[in-house]
Amino acid sequence: MTKRKQVIIYTDGAAEPNPGPGGYGVVLVYGPHRKQISGGFARTTNNRMELMAAIKGLEMLKEPCDVTLVSDSKYLVDAMTKGWAQRWRQRGWRKSDKEPVVNPDLWERLLTLCDQHNVTFEWVKGHANHPENELCDRLAVAALQQPNLPPDDGYVEAAPPSDQNTYSKTGLFCQACGAELEKRPTKSKPQPGQRYFYEYHHRCPGCGRIYLVEEAKRSIPSASRESES
Repeated sequence: MTKRKQVIIYTDGAAEPNPGPGGYGVVLVYGPHRKQISGGFARTTNNRMELMAAIKGLEMLKEPCDVTLVSDSKYLVDAMTKGWAQRWRQRGWRKSDKEPVVNPDLWERLLTLCDQHNVTFEWVKGHANHPENELCDRLAVAALQQPNLPPDDGYVEAAPPSDQNTYSKTGLFCQACGAELEKRPTKSKPQPGQRYFYEYHHRCPGCGRIYLVEEAKRSIPSASRESES
């Protein structure tokens, strides 16, 4: 049995603004060999470019390989490592809350490529001085700044909010059911003596699970606490 080649693929995507002109960057490493590619589109999203980077990287391979694909996108890595993308495909590109999956065209391409290779996805923190991740970021940003970029034919413009109860999506996914979390304002008022409160939280529309967000934590000045008591 022929041993498969061991390949590392580093990827990154960007859109400025989001949505707006977008680009992807890929660095492929096989032993002493390195190859990098990049490309861009006139109007797309950051998440689509993260997916496109992974797709373009895997499409560079000319035979089945053992691949470690490194990305700073939780959107990409979580969906692949936690089995969400596979379940979305099994449900006809519907999430557990019955809502349609965003970017099904790219998820389909990515899963098909992963069927051809043995791919392990690894997450790395972005903008943390990781050499290959930083290089991929520079490639992606340079690509989106090029003139006369082609259209991203698969990009579907998001519909405007239909009512005041439409909540913004977070790009994060529920650990319990895989549905994309919504950002919702916290309606309850701080209680007397309370030292802090959460200005907003993330809620899963599928199973109702609530996630408290550290960035939303707000301190209550002592004078305000005393006036409430």
